[in-house]
Amino acid sequence: MSLVIEGLALDDPLRTHVVDKLPAAMRGGRRPPTAVRVGFTDQNGPKGGVDIRCAITVELPRRAPLHAEGVAETHRLAFDGAFDTLARELKRDRERRRDAARRPKKYFAARKALAADEGSAPPARPRRRSA
Repeated sequence: MSLVIEGLALDDPLRTHVVDKLPAAMRGGRRPPTAVRVGFTDQNGPKGGVDIRCAITVELPRRAPLHAEGVAETHRLAFDGAFDTLARELKRDRERRRDAARRPKKYFAARKALAADEGSAPPARPRRRSA
C-alpha cells in the first residue's frame, strides 16, 4: 500500500499519527488498498477560522475509491473527523458485502422449499451427458 500525505511538513508530528492510524483501519478488509492519499488544505489562507480541510482517498482493487473529508480548526481535528467518516464507510461497506454473501440465492432457496414440501432430500442435480 502506498501512502501519500500532502500539505504537511516532513517533520510534522501529525505525519506519524497518520502513518500509524490508517493501516490499522484497513486491516479488516478482504484485500488491502493499493493506494491511500491524505491531503490537507487551508481553505481561506492565513485568515484563521474553521478552514483546514483533510481529504482521505482510499483506492481498493476492483472497487470504486472511497473518499472522506473533514473540516476543522486544526490539522489534527480535521484528520480525526475525516478518519471517523472513512471508518464508518469501511464498516458499512464490509457489512453490506457480508449481508449480500449470506443471503441465499434464489435457486438454493427454491430447492430447499421443494424439499420441505416433499419431506425428502433435495432432488439431485441432473448429470450432463458427455459428447
